[in-house]
Amino acid sequence: MRLTFIGAAHEVTGSCHYLEIGKKHILVDFGMEQGVNVFENAPLPVDEAMIDYVFLTHAHVDHSGMLPLLYAKGFRGQVFMTDATADLCSIMLRDCAHIQMMEAEWKNRKAKRSESVAAAEPLFDMEDAEGIIKRIVPCHYNDIITVCEGVQIRFTDIGHLLGSSSIEVWLTEDGRTKKIVFSGDIGNKNQPLLRDPKPTREADYVVMESTYGDRLHSKVRVDYVNDLAAILKETFDRGGNVVIPSFAVGRTQEMLYFLRKIKVDRLVEGHENFPVYVDSPLAVEATGIFQENRMECYDEEAMELVREGINPISFAGLKLSITSDESKAINFNDTPKVIISASGMCDAGRVRHHLKHNLWRPESTILFVGYQSVGTLGRNIIEGATEVKLFGEPIQVRAQIKQMAGLSGHADKNGLIEWVNAFEEKPKKVFVVHGEDSVCTSFVECLKIEHGQRAYAPYSGTVFNLLSNQFEYEAEPVMKKKKAKPATGVYARLVAAGQRLMALIAKNDGLANKDMAKFADQINAVCDKWE
Repeated sequence: MRLTFIGAAHEVTGSCHYLEIGKKHILVDFGMEQGVNVFENAPLPVDEAMIDYVFLTHAHVDHSGMLPLLYAKGFRGQVFMTDATADLCSIMLRDCAHIQMMEAEWKNRKAKRSESVAAAEPLFDMEDAEGIIKRIVPCHYNDIITVCEGVQIRFTDIGHLLGSSSIEVWLTEDGRTKKIVFSGDIGNKNQPLLRDPKPTREADYVVMESTYGDRLHSKVRVDYVNDLAAILKETFDRGGNVVIPSFAVGRTQEMLYFLRKIKVDRLVEGHENFPVYVDSPLAVEATGIFQENRMECYDEEAMELVREGINPISFAGLKLSITSDESKAINFNDTPKVIISASGMCDAGRVRHHLKHNLWRPESTILFVGYQSVGTLGRNIIEGATEVKLFGEPIQVRAQIKQMAGLSGHADKNGLIEWVNAFEEKPKKVFVVHGEDSVCTSFVECLKIEHGQRAYAPYSGTVFNLLSNQFEYEAEPVMKKKKAKPATGVYARLVAAGQRLMALIAKNDGLANKDMAKFADQINAVCDKWE
């Protein structure tokens, strides 16, 4: 009965943990690494085809995004998740496959133009996404599910995303049972739509996230509805648009919740009938899934509206844009409007077109409602860039740049501590994962010194025996090697020409060739000139 840490160890993304119980092999999450990751991940201890089950905490790509690759490499087991997570994964995993295929196609077009012969292959394709989706087993919150002999699980609402959960896992081997709880991403309290995280009371072992383990959310209660209404009024009075770069799943639906309230209470004086465009096919599908899963996932405030026959994320003037023609038409309509579009960090997707049409307009506002990673276009804009490049064209930044602070789907340090301290008896070990290197380390020290928890932050490859309560192997951090940048432009052509020349020289080795001798003199002359 072993637990091996694979992904999101001293890092924020790529969540993956491996359980071995008897002859069964289980993964908890299989996520995609995103952004900057400094450590190498240990390989899975077994071939992907030998994995029997996957337990998924929630649908975000850094927890679920590599599931199609698992299928592509031979996995044919079952993937257990909540009902709402299953619905979201059915669209998000297809979207992941679409992105993989489009990026490979783009790289191959670029390689063809630069005379490169190396063909790019997607990590997985749509067939793999469809294959893994067929392996999904939807589960209800709070039901104890017997997965197989010796393995039972229960999903508990953790309040981070629609369908998100912590997972309780009971493992029985040789007549001994151990319970391990995987927190998943612990939600922030008082979020719109979603219920607050539900604590778990008993566990032998806990694997918990630490994303915000070094920071606190502001104690000042933000009035999102009135703050947003003020931004809309100021912008519409100037005759501009409000462009909101937003993540398709979660944040978009929160913004619709606020906008419905603004509409109903007629808070934008003089512009009460302003249109709102959701321009993202994925966001449109996700919004429908939110409504379908309202009975199991919405909080009491949202359910009160539902009981009155009101959809909390729909209203008059809401327009859903699906096709590219519908998307293009938005920017040829002069009516002041709200445009919600992905991606949330402006590095891809349709929002870049809306930025191209609005960034240069002093009357418009670009409103950021989510975290912007270092190096992204969104981060550059909020840090004061006066000019950005979109589709190869320089665009002046003259629009008003605003942020709505305080919106977060993650519990802060206090919320994390509250969750782990809710266990009635302290676990034998609390494993801290899913946080930046320094955050994991500092949060472990906080749990040990201030709260008496037996906390530890494992590196990828660490193996712990759940029966003996001992480490079988404590891995050391392995830094990722920096990949050499591929040759581009004139340099790439020169390298390719040199490789071709070497092949030709080898072919003519030992043969009399006056032209080759003359060419050798010309090459030496060029080298003398360049040195």
